[in-house]
Amino acid sequence: MQLFKKSMKGGNDLKVFLASRVFILSIEQVMGCVRNTSMSVLLVLIYCICFESGSATDTISSSEPIKDPGYIISNGSAFKLGFFSPENSTNRYVGIWYNNISGCTVVWVANRQEPLRDSNGVLTISEDGDLVVLNGEKKLIWSANVSNSVPNSSAQLLDSGNLVLQENATGTIWESFQYPSDTVLPTMKVSANVRTGKKVQITPWKSPSDPSIGIFSFGIQPPRLPQVFIWKDGSPYWRSGPWNSRIFIGIPDMDSVYLNGFNFVDDQDGNFYLTFAYEDKALSYFALNSQGNLVLKYMSNGFKDVVWFALHTECDVYGKCGAFGTCDPKNTPICSCFQGFEPNNLEEWNQGNWTSGCVRRTLLQCERVNTGGEEGKKDGFLKLKMMKVPDNAAWSSASENKCGEQCLENCSCIAYAYETGVGCMSWTDKVIDAQQFSSLGADLYIRVAYSEFDKVGNVKKIVTITVITGTIFLSICTYLLWKRMANLKGRKMKAKEILLFKRTEAQPKFHSDNLDQVEVQELPLFNFEKLASATNNFHLSNELGKGGFGPVYRGKLPDGQEIAVKRLSKASGQGSKEFMNEVVVISKLQHRNLVKLLGCCVEGGEKMLIYEYMPNKSLDAFLFGMEIVECSQHYSLNRHNGI
Repeated sequence: MQLFKKSMKGGNDLKVFLASRVFILSIEQVMGCVRNTSMSVLLVLIYCICFESGSATDTISSSEPIKDPGYIISNGSAFKLGFFSPENSTNRYVGIWYNNISGCTVVWVANRQEPLRDSNGVLTISEDGDLVVLNGEKKLIWSANVSNSVPNSSAQLLDSGNLVLQENATGTIWESFQYPSDTVLPTMKVSANVRTGKKVQITPWKSPSDPSIGIFSFGIQPPRLPQVFIWKDGSPYWRSGPWNSRIFIGIPDMDSVYLNGFNFVDDQDGNFYLTFAYEDKALSYFALNSQGNLVLKYMSNGFKDVVWFALHTECDVYGKCGAFGTCDPKNTPICSCFQGFEPNNLEEWNQGNWTSGCVRRTLLQCERVNTGGEEGKKDGFLKLKMMKVPDNAAWSSASENKCGEQCLENCSCIAYAYETGVGCMSWTDKVIDAQQFSSLGADLYIRVAYSEFDKVGNVKKIVTITVITGTIFLSICTYLLWKRMANLKGRKMKAKEILLFKRTEAQPKFHSDNLDQVEVQELPLFNFEKLASATNNFHLSNELGKGGFGPVYRGKLPDGQEIAVKRLSKASGQGSKEFMNEVVVISKLQHRNLVKLLGCCVEGGEKMLIYEYMPNKSLDAFLFGMEIVECSQHYSLNRHNGI
């Protein structure tokens, strides 16, 4: 037992600890896996003593290095520092990762550019007090490169995930938070010093199996309008928009994502830094992936969830639509020129390559004056709502009311915007990386020539006229359709009431009190307007005769067929029953010597029967002459004159 305790005294040699476990197992095998209670208790006590003595500490010193595969754990067990191999790789690296999260979630790597080729690496403190990684041949692989190191320093892993090199007398000498990899942990500072030029930025892995530095980087740009950037090979790739003391205004969903987190600080000594913190600090972090996207990850129940990422659409890529172009992911195509501007290269623009941007269509007034042109009406500003303000803005202390006036008085000022917490912003060069948001954002005012307002007015007029005309046309169509449906419905109801006839062998039921029981052949319905047109509005010149029941008119249908229209007089006293009986009789008595009943018309107070017209005076003679064949109060007609 004393041998075990002595061998585990350093607390860092995992191999010794594993050897002790092998020894215990060997004892169990030797004893034949005995089930004696006292022996089992003894073995448990031996195991506990060894485990307690061999538990990892949170500190590295020259006398207590970490040898692969050894490790140390922060005091609160949040993070672990040791050796690891990325997926699909046999290379070994020294890194820090979450201790209680499934998988190896690495947040910092020491020897990113110089991997170990075997498992003989050592992380230790050198004689001069520097933190170093050595290979099996004691060759230096990586160093903290501390310029003011002291011999008696030690390195401690904190629960924040920060590895600090310190000395009791001088304090912290070096810390991993100042040299991050691809991850921003809570309380870590992403910073830039405008005086010294020193920057703290994060850089992604080249790939999931290669932690070496990729082509992207993330950091802050700290002039008067501080904002954060993702750069690709040194050029802007994504931009957050200015900081307004609470959020970055170019990130419309920042209010809902960063619940209590971000803080941007100017220490008045040339140093600007950005930091964030959550209540549960150890369970959230930002990481820049190998594709150049910044993602926010949150740990829950031992698993990682991505809850936000910087680049949602193509419009989030910096300068997607070029100068004086705006991007809207909801439009097709996504890029368009500002009002008053047109594509710089129309062919490229139509092919979906918008990087050449747009150019002004009409010179501004002051530009015309400066080039010897005539002075015209003053320029104005077009208001664009809910915009991501462009890059390269100049800041001014002008109030909101004075911001526009100040820009208008300066011929070189081409746009301005005002945002509470930011102040007056103006642009004198190109306007680039503007984006249309669906919510939040700022009002952006673009300077255009006065003539462009006429075009805007004309467009508005055209749109207004089109909308009004369309509305009127739709209303008329709706009314006509309604009227037609109403007429059809009325005609169908009248046809049901009067002319639902069915041929049967039985004799018709005359003078029935229930007209719905009359069974006769269905006849065509004629429209009143059609009959009025056929008879020249029932003109006297077309009148064939008149009786007690009413006049009869000669008419001609559009297809050329001649007809005789018997129009029931309202003063005749003939009602619906008599009219029905006449329809019944005539429709039933089909004979070659009888005039054919073509149909009827029942509209409003009108009741008309339409017969075929017979020449040689046969119709009028027999309708009004002595040779009328009366049948049940009405008439059948002889088709031949004098027979």
